[in-house]
Order: sequence, then structure tokens, then C-alpha cells
Amino acid sequence: MNNYNKANGLQRRSAINNKVHHSLRALNSSVPLTVANASHWRQFIEKEVGFVLPDEQLQWLLNAVNNTANNQGLSVKKLWAAVQTDREIRQNLLDMVLIPESRFFRHLPSIQFVTELAMLANQQHVQLLSHNDHNNDKDNDKEIDATFRIWSVGCSAGQEVWSLAMNLAAQQLDKYLILGTDVRQQALVRARVGQYEYRQCQLMPASCQQFLQPVVMSDDIVTSSSQMVTESLWQVNDELRKHVNFTWHNIFTKAMPTAHLQQVIMCQNVLIYFRQFDQRDILTRLATQCALGGHIILAPGEGLGWRPHNMRRIKHPQVNAWQKISI
Repeated sequence: MNNYNKANGLQRRSAINNKVHHSLRALNSSVPLTVANASHWRQFIEKEVGFVLPDEQLQWLLNAVNNTANNQGLSVKKLWAAVQTDREIRQNLLDMVLIPESRFFRHLPSIQFVTELAMLANQQHVQLLSHNDHNNDKDNDKEIDATFRIWSVGCSAGQEVWSLAMNLAAQQLDKYLILGTDVRQQALVRARVGQYEYRQCQLMPASCQQFLQPVVMSDDIVTSSSQMVTESLWQVNDELRKHVNFTWHNIFTKAMPTAHLQQVIMCQNVLIYFRQFDQRDILTRLATQCALGGHIILAPGEGLGWRPHNMRRIKHPQVNAWQKISI
């Protein structure tokens, strides 16, 4: 990132901080919290995670603020003070505000594209092992890491991660690891559990249905009426879990969730929530985390103005993919 972009980012964050402090006058008044005077909350969310909430989501934001305040037994004014210093309360608010929108096989061409990349990498690994065996070069085998690493950015409740795992497993691939990250703790809890309503699972290709099983509730467990409908709740098979990990991560920060470089980074329908210059910064960081020859996959229509020197866009009729061609 050049000095202009750095300065631009610093000036913008400073402006956000100033607006937030000035808006404290609204909190200290007796004026009810409404869409008209909620700018400080919207600016707070942008400062924390970079998300720019559009006007049509302001009512959703206000509902999240009021619900969080009620759950914590606080007034809105005291909640404002609490989110500045209390990490748990701040996370509770973020979980309320940020909508976990996802579904299985949301963009099937991208899932298939990643599967083809993994199959090609597996074939190349098998050929390399065969070459080493032919030349009795056993020492080189120990140095080869055949793990195909995938990072799902903004994984929400895990549907994209499990979709990838199922599609890879359906092709008898087993040397892969998928990391799912999100800024919402509640979404990550759901992702780790891996239980979904059957209506969501019906969106899966027939070849992937084998990796689901109905949740069976014990008769001696007292459950709520919604949980009693066990035939509508399905569980991802345990055999996939060894390939999958979920962890909290804020893509708006410079910190990375893993030291491993990734063969594929999926970042679909995430950038739309950020300002254009923040999108460029995020993509630059993702490119750094991408292995040489690896790919970054965006949603169709995202990142079209991105012009990195070390990435080239793949010509594909349905997939918005970029390959890393140099360090």
C-alpha cells in the first residue's frame, strides 16, 4: 500500500473517531434512540470491523443495540460506555448487528473450481512421489507437504466450509485442510457444531448427501418443542471434521489467523460491506497470505478495480478467480 493510501486511511479513521466523540451529546441527552440520531453506533461498527451499514439496515442496527442493552441489563447510554472497554459485551453487540447470511453451495461454479484445483494438486503430488520412487529418492518424500489448504473468509455459520469439504470428499480427496474464519462468535459456534435444518441441506448436490445424517435425540433428554422435530435437523459427518477448523478473525485488521500460506482463499460476498480503499487493503493482505501459484476467489462482480502486480485474473466464464504469479 502506498503512502497516499496509508494517509487516506489514517485520515478517514481519525474522522470516524471525531464523529463518534461528537455524537456523545446525543447519548447524554434524553432524546430517544432513533434512526436519525444513531450515526454514532454506525460509526462505531465501521471503526471496529470496517462494515459500512447502509441506511436500509439502520433499523436493524437499532434493534441490535436495544436488544443487547436489554440482555445486559443496561441502558443504551451505559451500553455505549461498556462496548468501549468490555470485549465480551462488544462481541455480543457485533453478533447482534452483523447478519450471518450464507447457504450451502451458494456459488456452485466456485466450489467446483476449487475442487478441480485440489484434484490437480493431488495428481501432481502422486506423480512426484512416483518420480521419487523411480529414482529411489526417498529423502525428498519427507520434505513434500501435500496438504491443500483453503481459507474461507467470512465463513458465517459454516455452510461454505462444509460445502467445500463435502465436494472434496466426494472426489475421494483427503489431503486438505479448510480454515473458516468470521468476526461473529455465535456464527462460529454454529459452524463448529455443524447442525443445520434439512431445508438447507436439500440445496446440496446428490453426491454430497452422503456426508449428512439426521440428529437423533435421546429419549431421556428434555428438549424444547423446536428441538423435538429431530427429523428436520441434520448433522455433518464426523469424518469431515479432521479436515476443518474454525477460528475468530477480523479481516479489517492486519493480523492473520494462521501462519500457513493458502492454496485457495475464498472471500465471497464479504468485500461488499467495506469501502473501496478498505477493499484494496484487505485484498492486498489476502494476496500476502496466498501461496505462489495459489488462488483468491471472489464473488462475481467483486474486486473488479483491483490491479495487483503479483496476481493475474483467471479467464473463466463463471468464477472470479485470481492466481498469484509472483512474490
